[in-house]
Amino acid sequence: MNLISVRRLNKAFAGVQAVQDVDFDLAAGEVHALMGENGAGKSTLMKILAGIYRKDSGEVLLDGQPVEADSPRAAQRMGIGIIHQELNLMNHLSAAQNIYIGREPRKLGFLLDEDALNAQARAIFEQMHLRLDPRTIVGHLSVAKQQMVEIAKALSFESRVLIMDEPTAALNDAEVSDLFRIIHRLREQGVGIVYISHKMDELQQIADRVTVMRDGRTIATAPMAGTSTERIIAMMVGRELAREAAPPPETSSPPVLQPIVLEVRGLCRGQVIRDVGFTVRRGEILGFAGLMGAGRTEVARAVFGADAIDAGEIVVHGRAVRIRSPQEAVKHGIGYLSEDRKHFGLATGLDVETNIVMASLSRFVRLGAMVDAGATREAAGALVRQLQIKTPSLAQPVLLLSGGNQQKIVIAKWLLRDCDILFFDEPTRGIDVGAKAEIYRLLRALAQSGKAIVMISSELPEVLRLSHRIVVMCEGRITGELSEREATQEKIMQLATLRDTTRKAA
Repeated sequence: MNLISVRRLNKAFAGVQAVQDVDFDLAAGEVHALMGENGAGKSTLMKILAGIYRKDSGEVLLDGQPVEADSPRAAQRMGIGIIHQELNLMNHLSAAQNIYIGREPRKLGFLLDEDALNAQARAIFEQMHLRLDPRTIVGHLSVAKQQMVEIAKALSFESRVLIMDEPTAALNDAEVSDLFRIIHRLREQGVGIVYISHKMDELQQIADRVTVMRDGRTIATAPMAGTSTERIIAMMVGRELAREAAPPPETSSPPVLQPIVLEVRGLCRGQVIRDVGFTVRRGEILGFAGLMGAGRTEVARAVFGADAIDAGEIVVHGRAVRIRSPQEAVKHGIGYLSEDRKHFGLATGLDVETNIVMASLSRFVRLGAMVDAGATREAAGALVRQLQIKTPSLAQPVLLLSGGNQQKIVIAKWLLRDCDILFFDEPTRGIDVGAKAEIYRLLRALAQSGKAIVMISSELPEVLRLSHRIVVMCEGRITGELSEREATQEKIMQLATLRDTTRKAA
């Protein structure tokens, strides 16, 4: 008997059929991979199981009995837990408070027992081999550490069914290994795990079976071991993508004769940014590589004015500028696509049109006060068509779109603002193989149109595929620079682990 069975499940949003006649099974002690392009219906299906959405029709069986999870709490009581692709943490609370919110241990019947709370969280962190003080405020943690807190929260429920939606998107190799160790232990205990990911190498290691969805429907279920990557991709996109998924045979020539549009000199911020300097030319894609915590995102945020710097100089088009806020950065033609699009790139409660035009709203003001609604609609519509954003209308709340389409909306916002210098921080995080190919083409097209692009990515094949030059960081400093001709994964990893032993010995 299956632990979970889904039969002919249907769900629609604002006239858009998100899942249609979906069948899905999960056995006890199984890791079942769920794959599909962004917008295929994977997250919607799982949110129905987790009680976040109510199904329109169909049947969900738990241990062979029909069940109705009308809320996340009801699903948790049934033993169904979910780790979301997008972080759902309260930044002003501690890690322990986030894990046990609403279930805090009490003493004398009503007083919060902080010691017990932290002890329980610490026990889960130790089980995960995670070095983290449970009292740490979540807003002070990196995205990777926040993701591990989400995982700890799901584990705290002792779920029989555990849904993992892109759980390794922000994790480094060591953290992924720890997660896989936890998954193996849970599988041995009979927990059924639904694992949503676009990383084929991960799924080959961890999954027993794979189900592919496309356009809200289940296409096929097959043993993971006997199904090739090419076959899975073909089922996902309805066409062969092998050529798009592999590095192209040649890359565009580096724009060595183009003018430098951004130069950073001696950038410092505590120990996270240590004397960083680099240049970017017109039409160039400069890749930033390094392990998690190397300081790449911190450099981007400092240049963009999101974080204050201790020292350093920023030169834009040959002129030294002071950037003390993102607003000032935008005025100087700098745009930043954050690795955490939900918190820093989008107003998810607002519609598609508003999100696209918000950074350029002054362009559409008429007579000093009135916004030209027709012009904003036309501009947003053109970018939706150009980037092939899947949305039923410009009035659709961004919250209801898939992660890949949300990412495209952030890109559309900066394209409309017509920034000369664009920082892309993990541009394909949580995006499927088909959408990745679209983002890659878009980045190349932007460079060819004259944009200067700084691309931060933890995926080495992505950095090697797109970059004209690659800057490598370790522990807050630049440890080397490689041209596209000399760059290899081995050389990048060597530089990414080149620690400053002279500083430690001094």
